[in-house]
Formats: sequence, C-alpha cells, structure tokens
Amino acid sequence: MKVSCLLLTYNEEANIGPCLEALSWCDDIVIVDSGSTDDTVAIARRQGARVLSRPFDNFANQRNWGLQNGDLRHDWVLHLDADEIATPQFVAALEGLQAETGIDAYNVPSKTVLYGKWIRHAGMYPTYQVRLGHRDRLRFVQVGHGQREDLPASRVGTFDEPYLHYSFSHGMYGWLTKHVRYARDEAALIGAIRNGEGAASAGGGASGGRRAAKARAAALPVVLRPFLRFIYIYLLKQGFRDGRAGFAYAFMLAVYEGMTAIFVIEDKLGGNAMPAARDRRNDTK
Repeated sequence: MKVSCLLLTYNEEANIGPCLEALSWCDDIVIVDSGSTDDTVAIARRQGARVLSRPFDNFANQRNWGLQNGDLRHDWVLHLDADEIATPQFVAALEGLQAETGIDAYNVPSKTVLYGKWIRHAGMYPTYQVRLGHRDRLRFVQVGHGQREDLPASRVGTFDEPYLHYSFSHGMYGWLTKHVRYARDEAALIGAIRNGEGAASAGGGASGGRRAAKARAAALPVVLRPFLRFIYIYLLKQGFRDGRAGFAYAFMLAVYEGMTAIFVIEDKLGGNAMPAARDRRNDTK
C-alpha cells in the first residue's frame, strides 16, 4: 500500500529528526505544526517534509484539517506523532497491505518504550488506535484528551504490526505537564458521561474493549481510580514483569488518575475563585 504520512508537531526538535528518518521511504509527508518556537519546522523542511501551520485546539481537528488541506498525494494516510517510529517491520507489513473492500480505516497497535525498554505488560500491549485510514473517508472526533475515528466499527479493520511510541522522550516533567492537560479533559469527559451527555458507548473492533472499560470506569468513585489503576496495571496486567520501568509506568498512570480525580472533584464542588467582599464577610462569621 502506498501512503501519505500526516504528523502533528509542537516543539518536537528532539524527536522530529528520528521520526522522519524512519519515514524516508515515504514520498509524501505533511506536518501540521501548532506554532513551534524551536527548530521543529526547520528540521522538518530540511528532511523534505511539507509543513503547514494551524493553532492547536484539539487533536481531532488538527488531523481533520490536515486531511482537508494537506493536498495529500495518496488515497491512504498514516497518522503519526513526532515521538512515534515506524520500524522496518512495520514498513514491510504496510507495503504488503491490500485495502479490504468495505474498510475505510485500520486499528494499529503501538509498543510503549520507557527507559529504552518496551514495557510489554505495563503498557498493556496490544492496545489499538485508528492510525491508518482513507484520505476521504476517515475523519476524527475529539473524546476526552484524544481523538476517535468517526466510523462504524464494521468499516474499521486491524493492522497487527506495531509502531514504537516514545511517550517519555521529553522527560518525566514533560510527560506530567502534558498529562495535567489530559487529566482536565478526561475529567470533563467523566462528567459528561455521568450526566448522560458523553459518548460512553464502546463500539466494536480492536479498540472496543478499551472504550468499554473507560465507560465503566467513569461510574467508579473517583477516589478509587488511582489505587485501582495501579493494581490493574502492576498486578493484574503483570507490569511487575517489566521491572523498574513497569513499576514507574504503573505509578505514573496512578498519578494521572489522581490528577483526573482532583479535577472531577473540583468540577463537582465548584470553582476556587475568591468571593466578592460582601460574601467574604459572611465567611468570617
């Protein structure tokens, strides 16, 4: 299968070079940059990528805008981020893929890498996201902090060869900073699901189980989420078999659940803005 590659970037000078080197086989690479202030754009252009710019609002809109405005050469598009690597095995499997009749997109697994190690168990391999789709038929919708394909499950196939995800390439501080934003979005999704407003249905296909689990988790008491996430990843999914990297990842996801819980509680109890002077007088009585 011949594909175009569509990448999202923001201040990715540390990652964009290796990412593009792994895509040297692709003759059409389009980057949608969100206003990088480092050398991301310059590096990308030196390595032959076409760079477009759009202020970031959410991942789904960025990808959809790239599909609509990228003047992509090929019918099928591989969606990646700068901290993701297409391995030689991935490329070989992609080149041998024949688009199936009635299929508009493919779920693709990834291997999460921490401290130079693939965390097979703590990373809950394989988990899938739609990352390969037809240029004209695949669009995304934003759900929580991530995007989801706007397609029925019957039109989504499965591509089994994984790419590598270096989620921690900006260090732990960068990961935690990013996940504070993600936790805020996740808390909003939990509130919407609990109010009957969010998309709690799981759908089918390779990613359906993870979505069903997310919908069930929204009903749990938020104070239990950090503890249960750690137990699930480290013990039930045998993250301990990944050594210290597995423990670190399980603990970090528990911290992320704790941040999410705090935002859910904040939303329920109201904001923390200072009251007007007349209201503060009542607080002191």
